[in-house]
Amino acid sequence: MVLRWGICGAGVISNDFVSALLAPPNNVHEVVCIGARCVNRAQSFADKFGIKSAYGSYEEVANDPNVDVVYIGVIHISHVTLSKQMLKSGKHVLCEKPMGASLTQILEVQEVAREFGKFFMEGIWSRCFPVYRKIKEEVLSGKLGEIKHVQAQFCKPINKVERVAKPELGGGGLHNLGIYPIQLATMIFNNQKPERITADGTLSDLGVDEASCITLTYKNGGRAVLIYSTMYGAGKNNKATIYGTNGIIELNENFWCPVEATLPSGKVSNELAVGPVSYNYSNSGGLRFEADCVKECIEAGKLECCEMSFADSQAVYHIIDEVVKQIGMDVKW
Repeated sequence: MVLRWGICGAGVISNDFVSALLAPPNNVHEVVCIGARCVNRAQSFADKFGIKSAYGSYEEVANDPNVDVVYIGVIHISHVTLSKQMLKSGKHVLCEKPMGASLTQILEVQEVAREFGKFFMEGIWSRCFPVYRKIKEEVLSGKLGEIKHVQAQFCKPINKVERVAKPELGGGGLHNLGIYPIQLATMIFNNQKPERITADGTLSDLGVDEASCITLTYKNGGRAVLIYSTMYGAGKNNKATIYGTNGIIELNENFWCPVEATLPSGKVSNELAVGPVSYNYSNSGGLRFEADCVKECIEAGKLECCEMSFADSQAVYHIIDEVVKQIGMDVKW
């Protein structure tokens, strides 16, 4: 079966996703249309990748009978509205993270997916990397023993970028960067609700969060300390370590899209797809793992993905909601 994709958004992340999707060897994915707010921009994107149909609206993507699944790569303030629209139009959906601003919005989208019987996944691509799958397997097997501590940080100097600086564009670091260390912690602690969440952060003059330190305390003394910042970069120090009573797991660089990790059982690694068009972000070839995951799920008749399930997203946004409240963020989207 060839999975036929429609793309919403002609920006840099859609570029990377489509390039990874079409990377050889590929006889299982096809991009049949691209939709953007400007038809000229959509046509330029279509010409770059050899896509047959270019639309100047997202509604045309929703109405295209040749589309099986839609990838939503637009600015995230539109994720909830577009996800609902595509699901109601009978399309499966892979929506880039963050899929919403709050747990309430997440639940609304998931309910629409259930009502219309369509597959839906929040695109936290980290979960689909073979390295992540191996880490999850190792943790659940008990080989690490009892998990005692997770340490992760994601710091990148992006606070001058318009979509990060402005609250009306969904700005701030939590939904752009902080979501990655949070999702790692929720995976490692198997979606347990923390017994205590504490967050201390810095707000810009416009009221968006620029940095925060989040501490999650779990039963039996497990703890996660998570740091993010849009004010400075950490480079190779953007890493994560997972401590268990029987050993540790180290993700020494780009922990959210790792090419290798050191586990008690040894090193694991994955090769990344090389697409026909250059990538904008580090290790974007790993987006192919996510696309292949979606295909496997749809072919199996599943409505959600076990790597990033509805419950997984709910666990992440339970924490996000509390961080928003404690920092005093003004979330306007």
